[in-house]
Amino acid sequence: MTALDTLLGPDKVIDLTQPLGPATILWPGSQLFAADVEGEVDTDGFYARDLSLPEHSGTHLDAPAHFVSDGATVDEIGIGALVRPAVCLDVRELVGDDASFTLTAAMVETMEARDGQIPAGAAVLVCTGWDRFHGDAERYRGPGDTLAFPGIGADAAQLLVDRGVAGIGIDTLGVDAGHASTFPTHHITLPAGLWHLEGLTRLERVPARGAWLVAAAVPIVDASGAPARAFAILP
Repeated sequence: MTALDTLLGPDKVIDLTQPLGPATILWPGSQLFAADVEGEVDTDGFYARDLSLPEHSGTHLDAPAHFVSDGATVDEIGIGALVRPAVCLDVRELVGDDASFTLTAAMVETMEARDGQIPAGAAVLVCTGWDRFHGDAERYRGPGDTLAFPGIGADAAQLLVDRGVAGIGIDTLGVDAGHASTFPTHHITLPAGLWHLEGLTRLERVPARGAWLVAAAVPIVDASGAPARAFAILP
């Protein structure tokens, strides 16, 4: 085994990204994912498609510009800000099947008492276990037009801003809980310059401390968000 295999072997690199395609569950009212075939190998000598999809689809990054008029767009976020030591807050036991669960500052502080204070510059990932519902829109997004999924509360968001973290991520449709219709967490974190990763998966495989996160968002010019290939490198 080489040193590279040791560092980046299959048991060390965890893909946190859900596949992006026609079956991906999107925000209500979003334009559906579409892929129009431009060429086929058998007839044209090449295979290519023209894609149409929302900026905020599947596993994706929110840039500050999503909620801030003069905020940074995706292409303006420095690459160093997207490669960060990861802190994983595993709240699956608190969440269970409760779509109204909201992470509070007190919950974060309890986990800090066990694992250590969240360091400045980290990426904080909230593992709710909600990604297990990826194939079921009624559970992952909510029934009908009602949004119902766990999220991060305003006081927890403010605590993370105060800690000086680089960004936050979650394995649900958004960092705000579905019932939080005024998006309080977005209005706290994005003006502070943080980015979000939404629609993550497999966060249960990321330890509380010691891993690194790579949030490889496509640097689309002037984008409020962009699909991302997010992955963790384990210690």
